[in-house]
Order: sequence, then structure tokens, then C-alpha cells
Amino acid sequence: MAYESPTDLLVLHAIRLKGMADVGSVVERFSLDRALVEELLLDYEARRWIERVGFADLSGWTLTGTGRVENSRRLAAELAETGAREPIADSHSIFLQLNGLFLTAVTKWQIRPTPWDPLAANDHDDWRWDERVIKELASLRRRLQPVCERLSGTLTRFDGYPDRFSAALDRVDQGQTAWVDQPGIDSCHLIWFELHEDLLATLGLERGQES
Repeated sequence: MAYESPTDLLVLHAIRLKGMADVGSVVERFSLDRALVEELLLDYEARRWIERVGFADLSGWTLTGTGRVENSRRLAAELAETGAREPIADSHSIFLQLNGLFLTAVTKWQIRPTPWDPLAANDHDDWRWDERVIKELASLRRRLQPVCERLSGTLTRFDGYPDRFSAALDRVDQGQTAWVDQPGIDSCHLIWFELHEDLLATLGLERGQES
């Protein structure tokens, strides 16, 4: 049976995954009780695990250095308690293979080389080029599904990634192409990045440490 992480871990972890999150984002990320989330956020602020930050017209909570250490400590304890390291590590290895393909697809979405400029920005005028990228993303969606099923079958906090990715890709199919990689929305790129961060945090790895 999959292990359900406690709310106090999920609140801290949601902020790590989002980078910056307001109360609503934390509540929505793991379908948590708002009153309990607000109480825990105040407690974490008092402990100096989180702090309020603002950028342009955006504001929210972010982890402090101490908060990141605390999050990592709790994730490591959870992994030891549940004995979940092996299935999570195996899933991470498969994800890394898919990650290279995903990064290539996103690069193609953003750049379409021309004879005079190999790094020319994709102006999305060539629908055949874009259609090939979208098909590559659809293929990755199918290949990601069993990976995430194994993850969520081990720790329930991994639930939802395939559904979110599918929802974003459905919007792309409907012509809303911003949902491939636009920041600030639950785009394919943001969801993929978040899953990658979730795996790294869970296994206690930093970007660049992966083989």
C-alpha cells in the first residue's frame, strides 16, 4: 500500500516544488485543508523555515536555507521509514532517459534552425515542425505514465503528474500553444521540471549529481 505523507511535510515540500507559493498554491498542490495550511505556514515562518518574498506583481512563501535543510531531513526520514528508496531510484533512472528526450523536444519548440542562424527562435510559422514536437510530447506522456504509477504506488504525494501533463498537452492540441513551456501556468515544461525536482529532493540529490 502506498504511503501517505503527513501534512506538515507536504506543506513544506509544496513550497520547495513551487519555488514560491502563496497559500492557495500550497493548498491546491496536495489538496490540503486551508486552515491547517495557514497555521503551519505561520509556524514555519516563526521557525525561519520559510519567508515572504516578492517579485514584480508576484509574492509568496519560499524556503530559507534552514527550511530547505529541514525539508531534506524529513524527506530522507520518510524514505528510510518506508523503504521506498529502491523503487524511487529505479523510477528516477527511467525518468532520466525520458528527460533527455523531453529537453530535446522543448529545445525544438523554442528554436528552429535556419541556414543562416542555427539558433533562430521558433516563430511557429512552420506547423509541420511544431506538429512533430507535439507528437514527441504525446509519446513522452505515454512513456511517463507507468513511471509515475510506480512512484505514486509507493508514495501518494507523487499522484497527479500524468494527469496534469495530459491536461496541459490537451490545451496544446486545442491550439493553446503557450501550454508547452510558458512560465506562470501549469505547462508541460513546468510540470516536468517539478517532477524532476520532486525526484531529486526525495533522493537527496542536487542537479548535476545525476549520472
